[in-house]
Amino acid sequence: MRRLVRIASPLAALGLWQLLTSLDVNLWLRFEQFPTVVEVASAFADRVGTEAYWQDLGHSLRRIAVGFLLAAVLGVAAGTAVARSRWAADVLGPLVEVVRPVPAIALVPVAILLLPTNEQGIVFITCAAALFPVLVSTRHAVRALSPVWEEAVLTMGGGRARVLFSVVLPGALPGIFGGLSVGIGVSWICVISAEMISGEYGVGYRTWQDYTVVDYPGVFVGMATIGALGWLTSTAVETLGRRVTSWLPRPAERGGTGPGRAAASPAPAAPAPARTPSRSVPLPEKEPVP
Repeated sequence: MRRLVRIASPLAALGLWQLLTSLDVNLWLRFEQFPTVVEVASAFADRVGTEAYWQDLGHSLRRIAVGFLLAAVLGVAAGTAVARSRWAADVLGPLVEVVRPVPAIALVPVAILLLPTNEQGIVFITCAAALFPVLVSTRHAVRALSPVWEEAVLTMGGGRARVLFSVVLPGALPGIFGGLSVGIGVSWICVISAEMISGEYGVGYRTWQDYTVVDYPGVFVGMATIGALGWLTSTAVETLGRRVTSWLPRPAERGGTGPGRAAASPAPAAPAPARTPSRSVPLPEKEPVP
């Protein structure tokens, strides 16, 4: 049933889009200039058969892969250091809190001035976009760990490296992957914006070019491609997170038992202890009080 609802929801949205644009509805929202679903699908079929489409796709995916992997490594390392070391917290903490509110897309002038090529600048912006969600999530996840496990490892003779790789990082994995899931979405937002501003190839660059030549079906093809890429990469990160943290206990699913899933039988009640016949024990007689 849930699968049918998930399939019907986007189909209903596409049907409503086709209806509003084909009828040129112009109430408070103006749909007369919007391309219809059929026009966008036709433009998508034409665009998929061209080499430029796949070339733009490859450029955007390569920029996301490099920038996101850099952000993942740097964010986990810096977040763990800030949470575990007072010295790192004093040095990096103020810098993080000052730079974190700045939108990554606002760093485009910095990237242009600092880096020699546009390609490196786009990767830099992508990395900066994903870095802070990963760093902050890692910091909170490490600080939330109970010190009992660390003390147990230290008591058994383990060193700081053993504590880090056996307790801290495994225990913080759910929070780390939460930050990675947020970071990959923010990365797509910023890489597309950076490609629109200073790119030469990529999905964002091509979408902006279609807008400048008033090719609105092409614009919607770019938007659909961006949405599909974001959904696929986010799903990949979440699937990897579930695989890596498969050893964690999972909450029981709510609702009734469906077909093919056996109902959990209640645990048998513990047998009542056998009652032994009571014996009358004679109480000691009290001595008379003189």
